[in-house]
Amino acid sequence: MKSFEYGDKEISSLDISITVTSMIIGVGILMLPRELAKSVNGSDGWISMLVAGILAIGVAWILAKIAIHFSSQGYYVYASAAITKPLAFAAVLLLSLYFLSFCAYEVRAIANIAKQYLFETTPVEVIAFAFLMVNVYAVSGSRVGLIRLNILFIPIVLLVAVLVLLFSLGMVDLKELKPFFTTNWKSLAAATKTTAFSLLGFEVVLFYITMMNRPKDAPKAVAIGVLIPLVLYTAIYLVCVGVFSQLALPEITYPAVELAKEMQIPGEFFERFESIFFTIWIMAVFTTTVMAYDCTIYGLRSLFPKPKHKTWVFILSPIIYLLCMYPKNLSDFSKMSTFISYEGLVVSILFPILIHTVAKLRGVKSDAS
Repeated sequence: MKSFEYGDKEISSLDISITVTSMIIGVGILMLPRELAKSVNGSDGWISMLVAGILAIGVAWILAKIAIHFSSQGYYVYASAAITKPLAFAAVLLLSLYFLSFCAYEVRAIANIAKQYLFETTPVEVIAFAFLMVNVYAVSGSRVGLIRLNILFIPIVLLVAVLVLLFSLGMVDLKELKPFFTTNWKSLAAATKTTAFSLLGFEVVLFYITMMNRPKDAPKAVAIGVLIPLVLYTAIYLVCVGVFSQLALPEITYPAVELAKEMQIPGEFFERFESIFFTIWIMAVFTTTVMAYDCTIYGLRSLFPKPKHKTWVFILSPIIYLLCMYPKNLSDFSKMSTFISYEGLVVSILFPILIHTVAKLRGVKSDAS
């Protein structure tokens, strides 16, 4: 008799694909159309999204290929053999701090948006605290259960997103998508950078590779995990341009949520669909936040194995809360986002590539065979 696949502590390539998709889909898509509209003319943002998507899929593939080499021993052990323990300690610590800041950013973002659309009279501090406590409860449990929770949530999130797009098509003015190919390369490059940052999240493979039952399938699984958000982001961007126009988009803080407000459902069953949309989208942000939280603990436990999992959960929760409350306004919050994006580029992509290069040169033991 075949064993129950979800009864063990290993994850499949499908699990890792959905995990990457869930990690990427968060608050970024709610603001991305606005950021692209600031840089490009017409609907030329799709060009930047295509370029950024190809780059992200390529980098994700490379990172997963590298991760195969430490699918059993783990990132810290592999890095220690390649660049000495002190340097490996610093690299993994910085990666853990990146996930910590990522988690804090998501908590603050969801608090800001929830206050604007759902809880107008509730202080941001209270919303952030409540959301963080839900994450604390979730991350205190089984890691593999947490990963498989994505399989339950992501179909619902994608279904709602597709419904918003379908019911918004009737409002799209094709004239607003013009002119085509009029944006200069510098502006396209700036938009490409913005999009590439919004596709970060695939770096979870550096930690979760050790849980895969078939690590060799990781590159393909991660690439698919990046492709799904890319297609969704592009569709939402084009519909937002067609509905709101390129000139109006820069003035709309959260275009994707406003799109849900404007959509027309036959029969008028829902008068405030944006509330339903945002409530469902909280599920996506929840999975992103809780996995960033979990990856922080994963990294820190590889450096400091003595404290138990739950001990780390409660040590980190006040730090996350204080960090998410640091931005005083939207300008500070935007700066925080930019810093985290560059931080991720360095510690979760550049460092692993450099470490693997040194490991190859030094002939470090690899788990790939």
